[in-house]
Amino acid sequence: MNVTLSDYSYVRVASVTPEIRIADVPFNSTSVVTLFKETVNKGAQIVVFPELCISGYTCGDLFYEQHLQQSVEKALVEIAKETFNNGVMIVGAPIRVKGELYNCGVVMANGVIQGVIPKTYLPNYNEFYEMRWFASALNLVDSHIQLCGSKYPFGTDILFTSTINDLQVTIGVEICEDLWAANAPSVAMCLGGAQIICNLSASNELLGKAEYRKDLVRVHSARSITGYVYASAGIGESTTDVVFAGHNIIAEVGSIVAESKRFALSSEYIIADIDIGKINNERIRNSTFRSEAQTTTFREISVSVQDVKTEELYRKVNPTPFIPSSSEDKINRSLEVTNIQTTGLIQRLRHTYCTNVVIGISGGLDSTLALLACVYSFKRLGYDCNGIHCITMPGFGTSDRTKTNAEKLCEALGVTLLTIPITNAVTQHFTDIGHDANNHSIVYENAQARERTQILMDYANKVNGIVIGTGDLSEMALGWSTYNGDHMSMYSVNCGIPKTLIKYLVEWYAESEYNGEVSAILQDICNTPISPELLPKNTEGEVVQQTEKSVGPYVLHDFFLYQMLRFHYPPKKIFLLATHAFEGEFTPQEITHWLQTFYKRFFTQQFKRSCVPDGPKVGSISLSPRGDWRMPSDATARIWLDELENL
Repeated sequence: MNVTLSDYSYVRVASVTPEIRIADVPFNSTSVVTLFKETVNKGAQIVVFPELCISGYTCGDLFYEQHLQQSVEKALVEIAKETFNNGVMIVGAPIRVKGELYNCGVVMANGVIQGVIPKTYLPNYNEFYEMRWFASALNLVDSHIQLCGSKYPFGTDILFTSTINDLQVTIGVEICEDLWAANAPSVAMCLGGAQIICNLSASNELLGKAEYRKDLVRVHSARSITGYVYASAGIGESTTDVVFAGHNIIAEVGSIVAESKRFALSSEYIIADIDIGKINNERIRNSTFRSEAQTTTFREISVSVQDVKTEELYRKVNPTPFIPSSSEDKINRSLEVTNIQTTGLIQRLRHTYCTNVVIGISGGLDSTLALLACVYSFKRLGYDCNGIHCITMPGFGTSDRTKTNAEKLCEALGVTLLTIPITNAVTQHFTDIGHDANNHSIVYENAQARERTQILMDYANKVNGIVIGTGDLSEMALGWSTYNGDHMSMYSVNCGIPKTLIKYLVEWYAESEYNGEVSAILQDICNTPISPELLPKNTEGEVVQQTEKSVGPYVLHDFFLYQMLRFHYPPKKIFLLATHAFEGEFTPQEITHWLQTFYKRFFTQQFKRSCVPDGPKVGSISLSPRGDWRMPSDATARIWLDELENL
C-alpha cells in the first residue's frame, strides 16, 4: 500500500553511528555525508549523528588545536550543502565562540546551517573530563555566532519547525549528558512544543549501562510525551581506557520503536517512523502535561522537509496489542492481570460480607475465566470453594462439548454445580408473548439470555450471594450482549479484559496454574469456536452459530478497539495499521468490512455501556461510563464511516 507519511502524521527519522577516525575531519565528514544520503534514500527526513562526530569525541587535548577547530568549521559549511532538498541533518562538532569552546549539535537543512545548540551539562567525573575543554551553555551570552564569515542562531532556546503538508513538526536538540541531568533541557523544549527530541551522544560501555541508557531514553520519552532519537558514538571512538559501542535508540511515548545492535565493526543506523499524531493527542489528553508551566521562551526556526511516499512503514505494528509480544512476559503479565481482576472481586465480597457467588457457566472462554478468577479469589480469602455456585443452563443450541467441559471443570475445581435446563421455561415464555418457537429471530435468542439471567439473579438471592458477570471488554465495545440479559450482573469481573487477552489468560492458567485434567479441559475450551449457542444445532448435531462469522474476528476488533480508544486514530490510519499488522491474514477488503462493522456497532451500542455494572479496570482501556469512557448514547458514526467509504 503506497502512502504519504504526512497523511498519517508520521515523520521518518534515522539514528546513525558513522565509522570515524579520531581527529580525521575529512574522513569523518565523508562518512557522515555518505550515511546521510543513504538514509535519505530510504525516506529519512530527520537524520541524527553522534556527539562531536565531525572531530571525534575522544580527541582530548587535541580540541585545543586551532587547526582542528578551523577544519571542523569549514567542514560543517560543506556538509550543510548536502541537505539541499534532502531533509534535516544534525551533527556533533566543537565550535569556538569568543574565546570559549562549546560541544554543539549543528542543525542543517535546505543546504545551510540553521542553528547551533551547545551542550548544557558537562560531565566531569570518572572517565569524563569535558569541563577541561568545553564551556557550558548555562553561561551563554550570545544568541548568534560567526562561522566562516556567516552568522547563525546559537543557544539552547531554539526549536526547529517544519510544516509537511498539514503536519506541524517541531524538533528540539540536546546532547548526551543533558538527558542524564535532573532538569534535562528537553523538558522545557517539550513544554515549548517540541514533539521530537534529538540527542547526540557519546556514551561509553560499562556493565549494565546499556540497559540503564535504554530505560532512560524510554522513560524520558514517556514523561515528556515525545519522540526521542538517540544517536551514540561507535567503536571508532574507543581509545586508551574507554570503549564505545554505537547504541542507537528511537523511542516514542514510553515505547522503544527501534534499537541498534551494539559493538558493530562498521557504520550502522536505524530508521523509524515517529507518530506525531499520537504525540499530539497524548498531550491533549494528559491534563498533567498541559498544566506544566512553560518557563522558557523559544526562538523558532523554520526548516523545509520533503514529504515521503512509501510502501513500507518503519515501525512494527503488533496485531495483538493487548497481549505481550514477548513470551517471557507471559507469567508476569498474567499474574498482574489476575491480581487486579481478583483484588477488585475480593473487595466487593468483603464489603458485602458475601461468601457466595453465582456464575452462569457455559464451557466458553468468558465464563471459564470468570470461574477461575472466583476460585483464585476464594483461595486468597480462605473461603470454601463450595460457595462458588456454577449453574449450567442448557438451551436449544447447547453443544455436548461445551456442556461436558463446563461440568468436568466445575467438578475438578471443587465448586458447586447445578444444571437447570431452560428449554421448557423459554418455550412457555414464547407462548405467553405469542412468539412462534420456529421463528429463530432475535426474540428467540434474547429470551434465552434473559431467562438465564433471571435464574442467576434469583438463585443468588436464594444463597445470599452475588452474580458474577462474564462479559468481556470486546463484547462491551461491540454491544454483543442482551440488554438486561448477560448484559447485567452484580460485579462484572471480566469487563476490563478483551477477548484476545481472555484466551491468553485461560491458556496461562492451563500451562502454569493447573495440570492434569483441569489443564486439558482448559486447553479444549481455548480450542472451541466462540458461539452463544442460542440457535438449534444442525441435523448432525453441530453448532451452527459462530460469533466471529456474524460480528467479525475478535483479533481484528480488539486491534480496532485499541487503536481507536488508546490513541484516537482516525479510520484511515487504523486501516493502514491493520493492513500492515494482518498482511497475508486478512485482505484490505475484509479489514474495511469489519472496520465498518466495528464503528457501526460501537456507536449504536453505547446505550448498553451507559448502565453496565461495576467491574475492575485492568489495562489502559476501559469502557466504564463512570471511569474512562464518557460518550453520549446517541452519537452518530457518520463521519467515521464516510472516511472509510472514501478510502
